[in-house]
Amino acid sequence: MTIRRRDFLKLAGAATLSGSLPQLQAHAADGNAGVYDLERFGNARILHITDTHAQLRPVFFREPSVNLGIGPMRGNPPHIVGRAFLDRFGIRPDSADAYAFTSIEFEKAAARFGKLGGFAHLKTLADRMRSEAGSGRALLLDGGDLWQGTGLANTLRGADMVDAANLLGIEAMTGHWEFTFGEKALRANLERFKGEFLAQNVFLTEEAAFNDAKAFDPAAGRVFKPSVIKEIGGYRIAVIGQAFPYVPIAHPKRFTPDWKFGIREEELQKLVDSHRSADKVDAVILLSHNGMDVDLKLASRVTGIDVILGGHTHDAVPQPIAVTNPGGVTLVTNAGSNGKFLAVLDLELGRGKVKDVRYRLLPVFAELLKPDPAMQALIDKLREPQVAALSEKVGVADRLLYRRGNFSGPMDQLICDALLGELDAEIALSPGFRWGTTALAGQPLTIEDVMAQTAVSYPETYLQSMTGGQIKDVLEDVCDNLFNTDPYYQQGGDMVRVGGLAYTCDPNETIGKRISGLKLDNGHALQAGKHYKVAGWASVNEQSGAPVWDVVVKHLRSGKPPNRAAPGVTLKGVDDNPGILGQG
Repeated sequence: MTIRRRDFLKLAGAATLSGSLPQLQAHAADGNAGVYDLERFGNARILHITDTHAQLRPVFFREPSVNLGIGPMRGNPPHIVGRAFLDRFGIRPDSADAYAFTSIEFEKAAARFGKLGGFAHLKTLADRMRSEAGSGRALLLDGGDLWQGTGLANTLRGADMVDAANLLGIEAMTGHWEFTFGEKALRANLERFKGEFLAQNVFLTEEAAFNDAKAFDPAAGRVFKPSVIKEIGGYRIAVIGQAFPYVPIAHPKRFTPDWKFGIREEELQKLVDSHRSADKVDAVILLSHNGMDVDLKLASRVTGIDVILGGHTHDAVPQPIAVTNPGGVTLVTNAGSNGKFLAVLDLELGRGKVKDVRYRLLPVFAELLKPDPAMQALIDKLREPQVAALSEKVGVADRLLYRRGNFSGPMDQLICDALLGELDAEIALSPGFRWGTTALAGQPLTIEDVMAQTAVSYPETYLQSMTGGQIKDVLEDVCDNLFNTDPYYQQGGDMVRVGGLAYTCDPNETIGKRISGLKLDNGHALQAGKHYKVAGWASVNEQSGAPVWDVVVKHLRSGKPPNRAAPGVTLKGVDDNPGILGQG
């Protein structure tokens, strides 16, 4: 693959704290500057990764062409895609950054610029950013979803990612999918993790507290350490962890039976105030796995946070969003997913305050970064016992297979086709997970590729009878989670994918009114009182069916002709929404 270095333009989003509101600007790179040459700035550097989903090797990952914002979120980051995104952030079309941040002409750009991410390449870049900041002046943070997302991580229950995190030098992290391995595996991994696991918003249930369940602070009921103070260059930075607030709702409660989650604004405000008044810190950083819309609302209500380093919704946003609140301004960021990006937050600290900020979200172009030898050796060692099984070819991508997008993706269509065919169902439901890599047309599909779409700790498939009314209720419920105008009622993720069924969706409507026109593939209307055979996987209720990856592999090996029918989702009321490619 030939890479034209002049096509790799550097996007540098600068946030300057002057007066009450940061002035955000995008700078194009000097034509002679290297892709990763950053102007030296400030006296403290914080590096941030999030939602890597255990992808140790470089990947293709197509950003969404549909990421709708509804109500006040319409047309605002992160809910802009395509050309509207390029215009908003000053990115040149047909550039390497356009490829990294959008889905425009993805296949053409993928052939031109190659894969992104990979922990060996990420370590090379992180080490460079640390070295350039100066000894003892940099801090690497991870925003969660580090341990889950591949067949290797699923088999080892995240232990491989602990080794990688330690070598990468992650000093603090928070969590989401990490909790789905259960408390025993979670604590075993944390015993080996050399950094801090932070989660201010996880508390013991009343029953667990009564039974003296293990907790960082038994008196307060806090299960994990809420925050840590790091000294950099003589200044004190408080880092507070905010784990995913809805773990027991989005995942089986049996994984975390003794723990309560939530956003917990009041506890967070008390913690921020304590760090400000008692600890006399110079900056407060929230390491969040809330999702960007939630973080934007949180920033308007909780005062004293300088920067939110956000994750969960996989939004790659090149510039921080400035949010005013009664105490001043908070900058909100979100750093993408799958190891594609390394965020670089440079701070100019004064006593008790952040005087100035620079922020860059750097794409990790694997073609431009030499893999770190030690990290590459670790990855090879971790993969070696399973590499033969993971590399087994089970099919070929008949088209571009991707997942990310509000309503459907060809990869999820493939999973739905497998559920319909192998379980003899009339309708298939597949969760709208945002993790999962992209396969180019003609690419051989391996067990590892299938696991990258399905590797969860509750993969069992099911076949059950549901009425048409129940199916509509499921669609309405998930749609309300995605498009509720109050971010605190959003849990992240995209719309449940469907097979064997078509429907119309009006995201601007209210719950119960968004979904209409439900029809089976045979053209018959879905009847509210009639029962249908519905297949699915990743249920929050315990199931006993075959793991979904076995079902998908069996389907691929069957040689059945691929279903190339377009997903049957018709959208209403969003024709001019810049959250759809080509609109706005």
